[in-house]
Amino acid sequence: MSKGPLSHLTVIEFAGLGPAPFAGMMLSDQGARVIRIDRPVKGGSAEGMGKLTSRDSDVLARGRESIALDLKQPESKEIILKLIEQADVVIEGYRPGVMEKLGLGPDVCLARNPKLVFGRVTGWGQTGPLAQAAGHDINYISLTGALHSTARLGGQPTPTPGLIGDFGGGGMLLAFGVLAAVAHAEKTGEGQVVDAAITDGSALLTALIQGWRSVGLWSDQAGANNGDGGAHFYDTYECADGKYVSIGSMEPQFYALLIEKLDLVGDEEFKQQWNNKMWQPLKKRLQGIFIQKTREEWCEIFEGTDACFAPVLNLEEAPAHPHNQARGTYSVINNIVQPSPAPKFSKTQVTECHTVNPVGRETSKILAELGYSEENIASLENRVAFPSA
Repeated sequence: MSKGPLSHLTVIEFAGLGPAPFAGMMLSDQGARVIRIDRPVKGGSAEGMGKLTSRDSDVLARGRESIALDLKQPESKEIILKLIEQADVVIEGYRPGVMEKLGLGPDVCLARNPKLVFGRVTGWGQTGPLAQAAGHDINYISLTGALHSTARLGGQPTPTPGLIGDFGGGGMLLAFGVLAAVAHAEKTGEGQVVDAAITDGSALLTALIQGWRSVGLWSDQAGANNGDGGAHFYDTYECADGKYVSIGSMEPQFYALLIEKLDLVGDEEFKQQWNNKMWQPLKKRLQGIFIQKTREEWCEIFEGTDACFAPVLNLEEAPAHPHNQARGTYSVINNIVQPSPAPKFSKTQVTECHTVNPVGRETSKILAELGYSEENIASLENRVAFPSA
């Protein structure tokens, strides 16, 4: 039996890229049984099922039971519908209309299971003039103003590798959406479709600065604001060893501590914290100060204080930081470093990070659960669990 607050849920996930697998990972991390319908592996055979690689580096696939099905085969559709009859949630990340063409659209699935939550995540959404266009994270967050906000003053926007769009605005939005719909279904017996668009989600992430902009507290000039690197008290600074530290001393008491620890108390220029005409000159002065010590030396001065400070760690350094180690923020599974399940719970805490299972490992097991005989399973596997020509 799975552990975690979602251990009562069964999720059917259609294998894909980016946001849908991320949502599936989050649900699995918190105890949901997630059965992933994987594409059969080329060159596979019934005899070689147990020899398939486990894709350990595909962290987004961790914790799933994998059934390999060739969706071109008519038997696959009936197997999937049998799974859906017993499931709480379906998640998929195909272009609008693909599931319908497969004969597995929401209408068909909800007819078999009226309480089903059918979660869909796409870049542009299921509707709208761009719904059928191809795109990637960079395009979706461009449309909502989120990418524009990553630019330095006078510079160009910097792509964030999936963080704002695919995962924050897409996968997390899908996970939140399906759980909200599950709560509704448990109360009313009514399933429904969740249309999670990365454009909608990344727009949602800009809520605070959109509000500020509406009352004149945020400029359309990227890199000129108090939270996007425009202010001297909210930026990163290079150190003597070429590494960086981050400062976020926005509130007056935190700013005062920053000034105190930098021996700048009494400096008239630094007393003008909110004079945005002074931000660039003060930033240059801070650049000259931080470059005088190594990152480790600045950590000794600032880390753990209320100056709102942290070293800028790379992906190798982050898991080794004492705070991350104390909280178990990262795990190492089969020599693959990965973030641990989050958030943490007081009563239903997940204690370990799951492994990544080989494609199709549970095909026979799941077919048996659906009532297929051993003879039928062997026959089905040869027809549906391996790619058609």
